[in-house]
Amino acid sequence: MRITATLWNFGSVTKNKILYRAIFLETIAAIPGMVAAIIRHFRSLRNMSRDGGMLNMFIEEANNERMHLLTFIRMKEPGYLFRAAVIGSQFGFGTFFLTAYIINPNWCHRFIGYIEEEAVHTYTKILKEFDNAEEGSELYMWKEEDAPKIAKGYWHLGEYGNVHDVMKAVRADEAEHRDVNHAVSGVPDDAVNPLYDPRAKLDGMLRKYVNDIMKKEASKQAA
Repeated sequence: MRITATLWNFGSVTKNKILYRAIFLETIAAIPGMVAAIIRHFRSLRNMSRDGGMLNMFIEEANNERMHLLTFIRMKEPGYLFRAAVIGSQFGFGTFFLTAYIINPNWCHRFIGYIEEEAVHTYTKILKEFDNAEEGSELYMWKEEDAPKIAKGYWHLGEYGNVHDVMKAVRADEAEHRDVNHAVSGVPDDAVNPLYDPRAKLDGMLRKYVNDIMKKEASKQAA
C-alpha cells in the first residue's frame, strides 16, 4: 500500500517530503495497536479472563508509533490542511480497521505486517538517500543535526545522537512491528503470546529486583 498524498514517488527526495511522509504514516500507524488492545481489553472483561500478554504488547506498539510521531513533529509543525487530512484518514482507516478486527483479527495482523513492511521500505529509502547525499546538500546537513531531546531520551541515543540515528531507530521499530504482527496472525485467541509472555516478564522483574537487593547488601558489607 503506497500513500501518494505526500508526493513521495514524484521528484527528488527532500527534507520536507520525508517529514510529511513520516508524520502522515505515523498518525495512521498508531491506530492498529490501540484498536487491537481496546478490543482485547473489553473481551477480557466480558470473559473475566486474562489475555495472555497480547493486550500489553499492542499498547506498547501503539505508544511506540506515537513516539515516532512526537519525534517528527519536533522537526516540522504540520499546517491546518495537513492536519485535516490526518483527521479524515484516521476516521476512515480507524473505522475500517475496527470493523475488520472484530470480524477477523488474524487477517488484520497479517495485513498490518505488510503495511509495516512498507514502512520499513520507506525508512530504508530515507537512509539510502542520507548515505548518498552530497556533502553540503540539504539532506547531508539535516542528517547531521542533533536529534530532538524526546528521541534522545526514548531511544537512548546519547548526547551526540543525530537525525540519522533517529531514522535507524525508527526503521528497527517498524521491522519489529512487522515481524510481531506476522507472528501473532496465526496464534489462537486463547493462547499465551509467545513473544510477550507476562509470566516470563514478571519472573525477569523479580530476578532483577533480587539481584539489585543483593548488590546493595554486598556494597554495604564492603563499606
